[in-house]
Parts: sequence; structure tokens; C-alpha cells
Amino acid sequence: MEPAEGAGALGFHGDEEIIEVVELGPPGPDDLADEMEDVDFDDEGAEEPDAEAWETEDDEGVEDGMEAQDDSEVTFSLHSASVFCVSLDPKTNTLAVTGGEDDKAFVWRVSDGELLFECSGHKDSVTCAGFSHDSVFVATGDMSGLIKVWRVDAKEEVWSFEVGDLEWMEWHPQAHVLLAGTADGNSWMWKIPSGDCKTFQGPACPATCGRILPDGKRAVVGYEDGTMRIWDLKQGTSLHVLKGQDGHQDPLTCVASNQDGSLIMMGSVDCHAKLVNSTTGKVVCVFKMESVAPKAPAGEGEEAESNSVESLGFCNVMPLAAVGYLDGTLAIYDLSTQSLRHKCQHESGIVQLVWEESSAVVYTCSLDGVVRLWDARLGKMISEYRGHSAEILDFAVNKDASIVVTTSGDHQAKVFCVQRPDR
Repeated sequence: MEPAEGAGALGFHGDEEIIEVVELGPPGPDDLADEMEDVDFDDEGAEEPDAEAWETEDDEGVEDGMEAQDDSEVTFSLHSASVFCVSLDPKTNTLAVTGGEDDKAFVWRVSDGELLFECSGHKDSVTCAGFSHDSVFVATGDMSGLIKVWRVDAKEEVWSFEVGDLEWMEWHPQAHVLLAGTADGNSWMWKIPSGDCKTFQGPACPATCGRILPDGKRAVVGYEDGTMRIWDLKQGTSLHVLKGQDGHQDPLTCVASNQDGSLIMMGSVDCHAKLVNSTTGKVVCVFKMESVAPKAPAGEGEEAESNSVESLGFCNVMPLAAVGYLDGTLAIYDLSTQSLRHKCQHESGIVQLVWEESSAVVYTCSLDGVVRLWDARLGKMISEYRGHSAEILDFAVNKDASIVVTTSGDHQAKVFCVQRPDR
């Protein structure tokens, strides 16, 4: 699929009084890296986090009766508490970084679980971790807002910074630039390892989710008040703000974009997923999901069971999008008709979903500790993989879709081989 020519070329050079020739096809890595070099970063000091240490609740979703079946090839067991996040190095897909409630992050080898090095020095739960686009750096971030960057080959820390309570963190797709959102509503952008800094001020509520768009020039950020903003990373200005009826009524939980960045989808606690044209900032359609079975009314002193959008994403090879809900529903939507195509039910809430890069297969992980593969064309489950004794909290799929790496409340990370005979 070739990216649309217009989406990445519109309105990003307002400071230049020349007309540019629009190139056919996406900008190359060097172009995007050069673009980030032109960004004016202000020298802004670190803000001291003022929130108290985060208290964790007792592990939920752990079932004594969970099966002892273990389909995994490798188990990484150095964490001593719930493992919250995992990322694979994009260049070779041979290394994983995991972060956990034990205030620790580790970089380790996927093939045998061998530890490469520990990302030491965190004093709160490590909830964000990821490799730069070229696997040169790995960044780890904890809930209190301490972010550290390590050079992978040297196994040494090259940069650190402290912001307010951290909500999310993401690397730029083509440059050594890191973006993060915090509970005070700000989004931060740094050049690594120089640390040149730029901030994007949102509303006075947490920036709950964010994503850099594929053109590398814009980012979309969702907020707790239900608003969404599309930012121009070079100018530091807000290109579009969706709020009120265009936004959501409840906090945003997740955002995603399609392969060429022309469409954005945002999900919320209000159970709606909205499809947005990233160029115009207009809502294209709203996907609403009713629970499969009506929930029993809550008795006195009981809380009604809630539902929300937990994860979403676009298929690269067909006009399909997937939305995962806390009630266990995986909804496959047809973008060309803007209608529900399939509904796949899980017994437990969906935590995250990921599409394969080059097929219409979507992966889900859920609170029952199982990874499932679904054929989105048919709405049928292809296979499932078990091995965790608690809920899966995060997972990553490698480029050729041969392995899945999971993290769980059972203090472990696992590697599953998911190669299928039909490949």
C-alpha cells in the first residue's frame, strides 16, 4: 500500500514562502531525521514530580484455577513483581526490553532469555520501555516521571530527565527523538542524546495516550477530558483540536493511525471509537459497541461492571480496523462501509491488540492470560497460546510474525513461537 501523496505534504511548511514540489511516495529516513534537526527545541528545565509514590492494588485477574499448560519457548524470570511493558528492538527483533512493578527494566535476548543488561536507577514502577527506530538506544520510563536512555551496544546510560507523572512514551519513527505525555497535560519532546527539549501544552488534565504519525511531522495526543489534539512537531502548534461532540465524553484510552497516517482512530472509556481524517481534523464516523449480553444490575454496595475501549489498530493489507473492549469483545470494522464486520468474544477483558504487518491477522491478549490469533476476514480464531498464570499486561509481535513476547502479572515474560503452516 503506497501512502497517500497529500496526507504527509499538507501544511507543514507554513514558515517557508516557497511552493514545494510534492514527492511521490513517503519521505525517506534521512528526510525525516533532517526535518527533526530543524525543530527549535527550547532549553527547559526538569519539573519536579509532585505526586506521591504510586500504590499498586492487589493483583487482579489472577485465578487459582488457571491452566498449567505452557506453550512458550522461553521464560524470562528476573522480575520480582508484575511486568507491565515489553518492546522488541526493531532492527533485528532479537532483543526485548521489559519493565515492571519491581522498579526494574531489563534488556534481554529473545532466543534464550539471556540478560544483556539492567536499566538500573528507577525508583518507581517502570511502565514504558522501547527501542529507537534503529535499535541504537533503549528508553525506560517510570510512573514518577524519571526517563532514562541507554546506548544498547555500550550498555550504558547516556541521558536522563525527570518530568511529572508519566502516562506514555514513544520514539520518533525515523529520528533519535523521544516523545512522552504526562499527568499535567503536557507532552514533551527531546533530541537524544543532546536532551534539547520542547513541550506541547495540553488542557490541565493528563495526556493519557499519544502517537507520532507516520510522516514524522505530526503527533496525535488524547487527554483525560475526552479531547484530542494533532500537533505540528516542528512548529509546536496545534493543527486540530477535537472536543465537545467531536471529542469523547470520557477519558481517551488509546490512539492509532493507519499506515499512511491519513486516518486516526481514538478509543475512550465511553466505549466509542472515532475515526478521524488527520488532514482535516474531521470525524469520519463513530463506532459504538453494545455489550454482547446485558450486565446484571448491580446490587446494593456493588459496582456496575464497566466497559471501555482498551486497544485498537488498523490492518495494513485490507480496509479493516480492530477495536478491543474491556468486556472481552473484539470488534472488526469494515472501513469502506463503516460497519461492523465481525464480533469475536473473549471470556475475559482484552488488554491489547496488534495486527500482523502483512496480513489480516490480529493478535489479542487478555486478562485470562491467553494470547489469541484471529483471522479478521472470517472472524474466526486461528490459535491460542497459554503459559501465564495471571493476566497478560503487554505483548509485542516481531516483524515476520513468528514470535510473540508477553508480559504478565505473574512476574514473568514469555516468548511464544507462532509460526503457522500456511505461511
